[in-house]
Amino acid sequence: MPEEIVARILRLPGYGVYAWEADEATNTLILAIRQTAREPFYVCRGCGIGVRYVHSWTERRLRDLPWGTWQVWLRVEVHRVHCPRCGVRSERLPFVTGKARATSRFEAAVAQACEQAPVSRVAAQWGLAPETVRRWDKRALQRWAAARPRRPLHYLGVDEFFIGKRVKFLTVVSDLVRGEPIWAGPERKRESLDRFFAEALPPARRRGVWAVCVDMWEPFRLSLQEHLPHARLVYDKFHVLRHASEALDETRRAEFFRQGAAARGLVRGKRWLLLRSWAHLDRADRQSLRELFALNRRLAKAHLLKEQLAQLWSYRYAGAARRFLTHWLHALRWQRLPAFRKLGELLTRHLEGILNYCH
Repeated sequence: MPEEIVARILRLPGYGVYAWEADEATNTLILAIRQTAREPFYVCRGCGIGVRYVHSWTERRLRDLPWGTWQVWLRVEVHRVHCPRCGVRSERLPFVTGKARATSRFEAAVAQACEQAPVSRVAAQWGLAPETVRRWDKRALQRWAAARPRRPLHYLGVDEFFIGKRVKFLTVVSDLVRGEPIWAGPERKRESLDRFFAEALPPARRRGVWAVCVDMWEPFRLSLQEHLPHARLVYDKFHVLRHASEALDETRRAEFFRQGAAARGLVRGKRWLLLRSWAHLDRADRQSLRELFALNRRLAKAHLLKEQLAQLWSYRYAGAARRFLTHWLHALRWQRLPAFRKLGELLTRHLEGILNYCH
């Protein structure tokens, strides 16, 4: 193999190849490298100052980026130096992170591959252990998180995701301005959100938060009121309308069992049809619902109340939104819909957070 190709494979400023060997049976290329300066100096791993006095040296084997189908390994001279501050310490190599057994650029390539494929597939592709790939990926994410600029947080979003049976929920905090998650923790308890403020949002940065979008989960509300007493809580439209859909579904079940056997056939199978918005139904679905509403006025009233509640988020003034919601609550008085009466009590308790959407 020509010397210029070997030098091109290395591409490490300040270092050169003084010996190399190639094993064609395993497609492995081993490059022995050292500093090329006439009077080299070495950086102390402890304090980072340059030192020229060498105590001893040894060789270290590192895996580097492949060259075509060839695996490339570097055999590096690692010196122990006499540091005036730290004593005898090992030198710091500019292309290696700590005591890793691979170069930083090889770790970065593996971590970048994890963005497009699972860890098991990346490990098989590069011939590494899955634990090693997972550790490198986590290290790259930590470096990215430490280096990213810390912009002021004005609008936060707090939500939970169902992820499995062992750890059922994952609490996620997002920056709504940039549309990206900034923290995640297990469970959906008050302690989970308290941990976010302790780890990722110090008191100096909390003063810049103006509003938080959250659902009506009580532990989240208590934690936010404690750590962000000046920020406005805005209850998410999706979660409020989900409670309205649950009230409609509870009314549908009650009407199904209240009707006789002859009338149950018309109610059966209409659950998802009732929960969909009227604007998203085609002509056949609307005709099916009209036939159902003609025989059951309670379901017609419940569906109409659910559709009317969605208009609350079309207002831009809190006074107008409060007036609309007051009229909507008064319409529940004589409808004999227990599920919607509970919904009205829920909206009354969280009225301030719902009206904050207008601001």
